[in-house]
Amino acid sequence: MINEQFFISVIIPVYNGERFLAEAIKSIIKQNYQPLEIIVIDDGSTDKTVNIASRFKDITKYIYQENSGVSRARNTGIKMAKGDLITFLDADDLFPSNSLEKYVDFIKNNIDVDIIQGYTQDQSLCQIEDDRLLFESERKPHIFFNVGSAIWKRSVFEKIGLFNESMNYGEDVDLWVKVNENRIKKVIIERITLFYRQYKSSINYETARGNMILMKVMKKYLDRCRQKL
Repeated sequence: MINEQFFISVIIPVYNGERFLAEAIKSIIKQNYQPLEIIVIDDGSTDKTVNIASRFKDITKYIYQENSGVSRARNTGIKMAKGDLITFLDADDLFPSNSLEKYVDFIKNNIDVDIIQGYTQDQSLCQIEDDRLLFESERKPHIFFNVGSAIWKRSVFEKIGLFNESMNYGEDVDLWVKVNENRIKKVIIERITLFYRQYKSSINYETARGNMILMKVMKKYLDRCRQKL
């Protein structure tokens, strides 16, 4: 074991992710880190997600819930998690090798840090080969709002609360805003910690969606400010 002191919980929210889930789970297994738990929260999938998850039943905890959105799925995982540290991986994304070990190496020497965040590498679908989706990296690695690019002490959620279940999108941005509001100590490390894979969205769609997210998050922020008055 690399370090018995820190137990890590990896939460995978998934909805109709039969095509991607196995690869995501394998990217966690390849981390070669223990102690570790993998929690798969199936948010009402209607495809063969449960069959894929069953292949890994000896090393994952699988929970099915009625379709309620990614925020509730992640919250369910947080409530179940036993780890001192918690991180997230969407079913169609991947962890680069040794990411968990690097997180722990850093936090051992910086025990006062609550969140460690790395860089996100965007990857876009380039071709389909033998029914396999092949991705290639695009643009430089960057700091992104995706919660899977960071690892979180359990105490962070006790301080700022969980994901806002009323938000169907932008819930990750909203959580980061609450991190800043509550002055949670976060450090950025110069390492890619998430492969963010895209295969449906167009640039125009992402731009429009980004604007909607910012507007919705700003409203939630202002609502919280009013409640404090």
